[in-house]
Amino acid sequence: MSTATPPSPSPSSSGTRPLLRIGAARRFAMAFPLLFAGVLVVLAAAPAAEAGAGGGSVCFDRVFSFGDSLTDTGNFLLSVPDDFPDPARNLPYGQTFFGRPSGRYSDGRNLLDFFAEAFGLPYVPPYLGGGDFQNGANFAVGGATALNGSFFRERGVEPTWTPHSLDEQMQWFKKLLPSIAPSETEQKKIMSNSLFFVGEVGGNDYNHLIVREKSLDELHEVVPNVVGAISSAITDLINLGAKKLVVPGNFPIGCVPLYLAIFQSQKEDYYEEQTGCIKWLNEFAEYHNRMLQEELEKLRNLHPDVTIIYADYYGAALNIFRTPLQFGFTVPLNSCCGSDAPYNCSPSILCGRPGSTVCPDPSKYISWDGLHFTEASYKVVIQGVLGGYAKPPLSETCKGAEFKVSQLHQCTDNPTNTVSYDALSSFI
Repeated sequence: MSTATPPSPSPSSSGTRPLLRIGAARRFAMAFPLLFAGVLVVLAAAPAAEAGAGGGSVCFDRVFSFGDSLTDTGNFLLSVPDDFPDPARNLPYGQTFFGRPSGRYSDGRNLLDFFAEAFGLPYVPPYLGGGDFQNGANFAVGGATALNGSFFRERGVEPTWTPHSLDEQMQWFKKLLPSIAPSETEQKKIMSNSLFFVGEVGGNDYNHLIVREKSLDELHEVVPNVVGAISSAITDLINLGAKKLVVPGNFPIGCVPLYLAIFQSQKEDYYEEQTGCIKWLNEFAEYHNRMLQEELEKLRNLHPDVTIIYADYYGAALNIFRTPLQFGFTVPLNSCCGSDAPYNCSPSILCGRPGSTVCPDPSKYISWDGLHFTEASYKVVIQGVLGGYAKPPLSETCKGAEFKVSQLHQCTDNPTNTVSYDALSSFI
């Protein structure tokens, strides 16, 4: 896979730690740049009487999403040439729910899909696919960072990932907004009646540095910049008139099969006893989340008329790793799609490539391809956020909403799911 930076498209006319096996990790990152993802989701709220043609819930009728592969529904593939080799272009990606590749980095639906589904909203189309977007648009691009490419170049790291960072995605949104609401009054109304879901974003900023041999001390130095970029996006939205925002934290990256495979150690007390995850990576994610929450508190004090909710993705996901059987996961730390290697994850054999294999039942696995979750685990994370892993609870922001965890579809109930695992042999 080419390491050249993908071209910039336009929408269609419509403490120091040793880093182990870094060479392999770097090759993986360059061949598969869609590392742990972030997302900025915007859900335009409306009273029940004003629900749009999409049949929205009593709380929201439109969704806009910003971020990377946790919520990308096709933008990365639309941003590169048709012959750009990317695993998500082929089966087994998408096999569980859609029965075909859908531009998502999972076996089925992702976080954005489940969030929209819980509120009775339609799935959100990718912005670069064009359209009128009256029912919403997804700006998320796989591999995107919170910080712009210039930040990394100044530190001697040449970006080989997508240039469509959080800032550029925000510019796309600002360009689209007047086409949805032509007048300033209409724009203010949409902004004030919307729920903005800002994050998780920043994970890729750290991942790109980790696989390039940056130390833990250097990673800590970047956190204020990442948090600052998130804060800037939030402030920008507030200045546009946003009144309700949800800001998720980072995931427990020490539980990611890719990192478990490349950072193996025989050191005592290196892994968490209960989960088997790598302690120092999870501690770093916790540090990012503390810094983010401190910044959110500052923003709350600056804007007392704005509701800012912290969504605890870390807690919701770690709860799965601590008690996987409770959620139906029998293989918590291996990837479902990968290779015959530790944790079923090898940088040299990617999911969907020759030599890779697919597990017989993705719903028993937390990880799909060593970096991204299965749709079964995405569903549980969103259930957690809707059910209590949010401060304050989402129910306080969306009073009277009809979202219910039980409304989320089962992972195998889509009639288009006609692809059997045996039939995938010609694709892998």
